[in-house]
Amino acid sequence: MDQTAAVWLVLITALVAANLPFLNDRWLAVLPRREPKTLWLRLLELVLLYFVVGAIGLGLEHRAGQIYPQGWEFYATTASLFATLAFPGFVYRYLYMKRHG
Repeated sequence: MDQTAAVWLVLITALVAANLPFLNDRWLAVLPRREPKTLWLRLLELVLLYFVVGAIGLGLEHRAGQIYPQGWEFYATTASLFATLAFPGFVYRYLYMKRHG
């Protein structure tokens, strides 16, 4: 897999993972729950999925060659990007569904 494909794979995975907590009421989209998830559970799941996507990106970077050390700026930027990618799912769950559900 070349670098361009790896970057697109991480971006698409991040987009899907960021919206996953807001699009269903299952824990990590696998384990069923009897009651709907609260916002705090969705945010916890979002943080967990951020680290999963980061691990996928780290694995792809390791496969491509040497891993470049990152500072706090990198993690602040990627967390902000991940939260921005979660915006469509948040809007669907808390704004659109309230009006049309």
